[in-house]
This record gives sequence, C-alpha cells and structure tokens, in this order.
Amino acid sequence: MSSSATPASSTDLTIRSGDATAVVEPGTTALQALKAMEAIKGQVVAATVNGAPWDLDRPVTDGPPPNPADHPDAVVVEPTYGPTDEGRAILRHSTAHIMAQAVTDLFPGAKWAIGPPIENGFYYDFEVDEPFTAEDLERIEARMGELMKERQSFVREEVAKEDARDEFADQPYKLEIIDAVDSGEIVSPVDAAAGGGATFTVYRNVRPDGDVAWSDLCRGPHVPSSERIPAFKLLRSAGAYWRGREDRPMLQRIYGTAWESRKAMQAHLDHLEEAAKRDHRKLGRELELTHFPEELGPGLSIFLPRGAIVRREMEDWIRQEVAARGYDTVYSPHIAKEDLWRISGHLENYADLMYPGMEIDEAARYRLKPMNCPFHILAYKSRTRSYRELPVRLSELGTVYRYEKSGVVNGQLRARGFTQDDSHIFCTADQLVDEVAGCTEFALDLYRVFGFGAPSRIAISTRPEKSFGEPQDWDAAQQALIDAVERLDLDYELDEGEGAFYGPKIDIHLRDAIGREWQTTTVQVDFNLPERFDVNYVGEDGEQHRPYMVHRALFGSIERFFAVMVESFNGAFPTWLAPVQATIVPIASDFDDYADEVAAALRAEAVRVEVDVSDDTLGNKIRKSTTAKVPHTVIVGGNERDDRTVALRPYHGDQRKDVPLADFVTEVAAEIADRVTHPPDAA
Repeated sequence: MSSSATPASSTDLTIRSGDATAVVEPGTTALQALKAMEAIKGQVVAATVNGAPWDLDRPVTDGPPPNPADHPDAVVVEPTYGPTDEGRAILRHSTAHIMAQAVTDLFPGAKWAIGPPIENGFYYDFEVDEPFTAEDLERIEARMGELMKERQSFVREEVAKEDARDEFADQPYKLEIIDAVDSGEIVSPVDAAAGGGATFTVYRNVRPDGDVAWSDLCRGPHVPSSERIPAFKLLRSAGAYWRGREDRPMLQRIYGTAWESRKAMQAHLDHLEEAAKRDHRKLGRELELTHFPEELGPGLSIFLPRGAIVRREMEDWIRQEVAARGYDTVYSPHIAKEDLWRISGHLENYADLMYPGMEIDEAARYRLKPMNCPFHILAYKSRTRSYRELPVRLSELGTVYRYEKSGVVNGQLRARGFTQDDSHIFCTADQLVDEVAGCTEFALDLYRVFGFGAPSRIAISTRPEKSFGEPQDWDAAQQALIDAVERLDLDYELDEGEGAFYGPKIDIHLRDAIGREWQTTTVQVDFNLPERFDVNYVGEDGEQHRPYMVHRALFGSIERFFAVMVESFNGAFPTWLAPVQATIVPIASDFDDYADEVAAALRAEAVRVEVDVSDDTLGNKIRKSTTAKVPHTVIVGGNERDDRTVALRPYHGDQRKDVPLADFVTEVAAEIADRVTHPPDAA
C-alpha cells in the first residue's frame, strides 16, 4: 500500500477523508483506507464510501462512483463512529443478528423474519411454538454472550436470487421477502451495485475456524466481528403481526438494546427505569386519575374524578383562549354517512385507520369519525359566506375514533378514541400566513402555560408520495408555512414527504422532564378539502372564490397531552392543575373544627381542598398527602388555631411555620389565578 500523493501506477486509487488524501492499491478495504489517511479518531464501527454505508473490511473499489460535483477523481471514505446515531444503528443491527443466531440455537425449528435497528435498540421477529418467557430471554441473552466470546465475523456475500431461495428454502418469511423484492413491492436486502437487483446480499456469522454459524438476508453494513459490540441487553418480548397486518401470522418479537459502551447502556437502562416509574397508566392507577379496564378494549380509557378535574382545567383553558382569539364554537356528531368520508378522501387514503362501516338503515352505511374537519366544512357551508367574514375560525373539542393496530396502542399516548382541541380556519390567500403564524403563537403560549417552555423541535412536513392536488398548490402552501415560522423567528427543519395527503403541515414537539420528545401540536394548510367539498366565499368582485383551510390542534389530543403531563410532572401537577390543591391535616381531633375553618376559607377562593380527619397518625397523614402529590399540605394544631396561622409542607419548596391564614389563602388563590407552573420534575 502506498500513501504518497501521486499514484504509483495507473491502477492505484486516490482516496479522501475530509482534507486528508492518500493513494492506495486496488482491493484496499475501508478500514485500511482510513488508517492510511490517519482518519480514525475514535471507536469506528463502519464507514461510508462515496456516501454509501460500508463494511470496514469491504474493498472501497466496490463502492458507488464518486459524485462529479464533489471529488470526481477520488473515492471519499469517511469513518462511522459508534457514539453516533448511524454507528449505534449498525451496532444494534449486528446485535440483532447475534440474537437471532442464539434463538435458532436454543429453539431448533424457529423461523426468523426481520430484525431492524430502532430508536435506542433493535428487535427480531420469530415464529416459534410458544411465546417467549422471561426465563427464555435470560437463556437467549446468556447464549448471546457465549457467541460474542467466539469472536464471530460478519461476512458479506453476494448470492444470486435463485441461490438465495435455495439457501432459505425452509424460511418462509425470507422467501416472501425475496419474492416481494422481485415483484418490486418492497426494497430489501439487494445491493443494486452488485448486479442491478439480481444479486442479494447475505451476511454470515462466521467462527474463527471458518465455520458458518448462521446467515441472513441483509443490506448491512455490520461491525467487523461480534467482540466489537461492547454492551447489550434483552428487554422484553411481545406479539407482532407479520408485516403489521392482522390477517398475517402472529410472530414473537424480542426487543433489545445495544450501545457503544457499558456506561452509555447503563444510562439508557436508568432512563427506562425512570420512564417506567412515570408511566401514565401506573400513575393514573396510583393517583386515581384514569382507568383502563379490559372491558373497554385496548386504546380506550376512563377519566376518574381526579383525572377529570385536570382534563376540565385543560379544556377550560383552551375554551377561554379560543373565545379570546376570535374562534366560534361548534359541535358535531360522532358518526356520519360513509359518503361524507368518500368525498373527503378518507375512505381512499385513511381507510386502514377507520372503523368498519355500520349498517344502520337501508339507505346508507355510517362510519365513526376519524377526524372533525369534514363536519366543520359543512358548518362553514351552512350558508353563503362573504369575504368580509373571513377568516372564519371554527373550534370544537371533538372526540374521534381511529383503529390503531393493537401492537402500537399505548394507553392514552396512542389511543383508539380521543378528543382533539380541533379548529379549522377558512381564509383568503392574503390572510394565510397571518393565520398560520397566529396558530403557531397560540401553541407557544400553550407550552408556556402548561410548563414545557419553548418547543424542542419544529418541523415542516412536505408533500407525501400519496396525495391530492397540483404541485404549484403544494409549493404555495408549504411556502406559507415557512413564511409564518420565519416571521416568528423560529428555527425549523423540513421533514420531506411527511405531510398529510391533503396538505403540508407544521409539527411542533416538546421535550419532557426526562428528555423524551413528543409531537403534540399540528398546523396544516389544506387546499384539497375546500376543492373536494366545493367550499367558496363571495369576493369583493361578487364572484365565487375558493378559501384556504387551516387545520389546527394545539394539544394534539387531550388524552395524549394529559398523559405526557402526567409522566413529565411525575403526577405532581402544579397547583392550578392539581386535582386536590391543598390537604388540611389536624394534628389531633381537637383541631378538626379549625381544619374545617381553614378549608372553608380556601374553598371560598375556589381552592380544591380535602380535610384528613382519619384516625391515622400525623406522620401517616402527611405521608399520604405527599404520596398523593398534593401541592400544599397544611398542618394545624393548637398554636395555629390560637394564632390564626398554618404550618405548610408544600410538595415543591421549603416548609414554613406561623404563616397567617389570610396570607396563605391569598397566596394560593394568586398561584391558581396566575396559573403558576413549576418546571416538571426531572429524574
């Protein structure tokens, strides 16, 4: 190998990494190339060659051609480091292969399907006789550890389609993938550079003695060998339908995680433990907020009285705000004739998430509504509209129903029935940017009031592959979103192809107390539904004109935002949202009368109060109030009664004694009226 700046022969190759260059011989691997340029400065797990992901032991001459606009005379080789999103995905996918090998070792006859990396981990799906147990996962993890110690290599091989079919003849899911690729239905482990799609890539787990231990169809890349995976752990197993379709076999999915170091993995496991403590279903049960009875079915829940108080505060706030911002309230039914959803395009584009039709009478089939927008269009069309009325802003807390697959339902975070704070604005082209900016400002106010501060991410989602409308209409709508966000001096990103089928949108995300990001607010510009429903207004010229339609949900859904708050606040709501805002604890029954007097003074200011007159000890009473995460625990005894004071043990803040009762009442009332919101509890 040569590293001089001038090619040693006509067959030598110039390579580049950043500003570094070198000249190498044909057959040089990516790892050798990086070493030649001294371009490795950390834990490297793979590479890219001219932008394509690449195995470290694969020759760089096999890579795609260079970009003529970049470095046409050099092969660009860059390292992929373990502590990056790309590097972790490679580590995790390699770990998934080791896990699949362990499963097939321990469960002979198991069929394996797919095992991709996912956020913070990986999974692999298997067809086995019985669901995996916790004990099975322990055995599989132990076997994985043994395989890691064997220092198995991940060896890439190109095989013809028919050879791939022969090799995986006893693996029905692999055969289905091969056929789906051949028909063009899916893009899968085909290396287009190795035969234009006729050649499949197979990765083999190979022991040091050359014995092939296990093989899989795979694009790659992978780490060079199993000992390059520093830390992994299996987490759980669950059922999963093949290809996500309920008419296909139910497979068993094992989830795991893998990281570039034991320290990084432990931090993630600690985060998972903290998230489990905060699970809104767990806290909902413990704090008597919500109920998820099996009789309702997955994705449906009941707000218990205490949770209903929090929800009412959320709804009251949004009702007051929409009224103050010029919205009119409407109410709409929960079902409509199927024809309505045919006009709107939902039957064509959204049918998989709609509940089946209902035969109510002979005249028509009906559907539960997955969205409120067609109803608001009908409300707008209830009479002729003039340009002088625009913008028309219609608002509703409307409950919708979506048939989310059972595998993705997650309490109130991904539900089948939920209520949106839904609004639709009908406006002219000249008003569009103003209205989108107004909706975005409204969202910023909501995040501030409910304790989340500035958004963590704002994304503008552009036209998806399956959509309605002309390109110029999409371009105009997308530009309106960009103009509105830039007017507010907000940073944003473009999510290409992630818009709704009827228009582009802004998705606004928040970050909770333990660092998780949640997408909540959506603002969409729609020029398609006004066209499909023939929505018009009479312009200044007396002619009919088509308005733009802006869809806007700030909470996203009441249930989802509620669940995010429960988990972020860890159930310890700020006073204005808390179901019980103060608990009065008399130190003995002799002071029950004064406790009632304190409670009455607070209730006169609309403070939600409970008085604990149980026979528990004082310590247990205080502990019970703290466990219930009540913002203010108020202790009264003889001194407090005689001096007209209270002793305070707030959930947040310092304990205080000898606080005049009148001062405390004024303080709490102001805290509630001003909607003072402490930052959510960090872990």
